[in-house]
Amino acid sequence: MNKGICTVSVAAIRAEQSHQSEMTSQLLYGETFDILESTGKFVKVKMDFDGYEGWIDAQQICEISEEYFLERKTELVLNTIQMYNTSQGAILLSIGSEVNSEKAERSFLKVGTISETAKQFLNVPFLWSGRSFFGIDCSGFVQLIYKVHGIFLPREAQHQSEIGEVLSFVEESKPGDLAFFEDAEGKISHVGMMLDNQEIIHAYGKVRIDSLDSTGIFNKELNKHTHKLRFLRSIF
Repeated sequence: MNKGICTVSVAAIRAEQSHQSEMTSQLLYGETFDILESTGKFVKVKMDFDGYEGWIDAQQICEISEEYFLERKTELVLNTIQMYNTSQGAILLSIGSEVNSEKAERSFLKVGTISETAKQFLNVPFLWSGRSFFGIDCSGFVQLIYKVHGIFLPREAQHQSEIGEVLSFVEESKPGDLAFFEDAEGKISHVGMMLDNQEIIHAYGKVRIDSLDSTGIFNKELNKHTHKLRFLRSIF
């Protein structure tokens, strides 16, 4: 099976082979995948990182050999948006992108605590199916934070909610624990990451910090609860 690599800052993964089709996730620069099918203009891929499948514009990727894939040495971009020089010119990179370790600047590669990583995203706009500094959704947000800290999480909140140990009380939570929320039908519909003092950082309109109690997320600006708590899980 042929391999490929993302060569743009962020590439949309779509449900169908059309720019008008729904975006279901995103690839970041340097992330690799299996090529499942090609129509010329679009390529169907399966991400190596989380197994997500979908269609990508063929101009936003490049085929690579199996030998290159096995031998390449990469580093994760760990801090904010960075400018990276490539053979095609300078490119803006989001945190979580994968770059050649021999060419990466050390400033790209300094990681702090998981809370510090999460707070770098404050005020990043919400984007359905997004997973970068240019726009992000709730499950993409926590997946990317954990990727930076060397821990794999699935792409969807429902699947993320099946990992780790369930906590009995909100007061037991520590920074990095995940809180999951349900919709009116009882389905997992939202996820956020705990900080200190029962605060939660999550993507809702934008990446923001709110308080969490046994009912759910309380938004001080709206003066109401916006999400109903289902449970918390400790991932570490």
